[in-house]
Amino acid sequence: MRLTGTVTPDRPLLVLAVQEEAAHLDTDLPVLLTGIGKVNAAASLATVLARGDRPSEILNLGTAGALESGWLGTHEIAQVIQHDIDTPVLKALTGRTYGDALTVSEGTGPTLATGDLFVADESARARLAQHAQLVDMEGYALVTVARRADVPIRLIKHVSDEAGAGAGQTWQESVDGCAKVLAEWVREEGF
Repeated sequence: MRLTGTVTPDRPLLVLAVQEEAAHLDTDLPVLLTGIGKVNAAASLATVLARGDRPSEILNLGTAGALESGWLGTHEIAQVIQHDIDTPVLKALTGRTYGDALTVSEGTGPTLATGDLFVADESARARLAQHAQLVDMEGYALVTVARRADVPIRLIKHVSDEAGAGAGQTWQESVDGCAKVLAEWVREEGF
């Protein structure tokens, strides 16, 4: 976890997983790098929000894999799901539901599947494509923490790869370009 800048209630907090995704940000806004995965994302954001002032909103910027061909560009996520929790089994065991889908925005954006698996094979991609268009490793955890802290959150994802065979290499090759696009999105939004 690394926080640069000061969190204040009059401006957003930018949250990204890794430095590679934040490489081209040129802003005086506070930036939180959480590390990869749901645990790192949740622990980092919860720690920052527990320290004192809360931001006006949280903007999670990052890369995502496309679960269907044709998904390119930058997207604001409408709904997020967890793809690595067995909700039906947990409901059968406890009588309670865990890991329900979360609506993030009322727009027409894609559904994002979050899990601690870097999707880089065709069978996982096909399975997840039945429920979502994009995949990442932090979004659901960040939305959960933000909701519990009563802080608005938006998820902005730029497609870096097709989440199938070769996704790891593609991500490495494309992350710098994705970081430039995300930094430009921040500038265009007036942040």
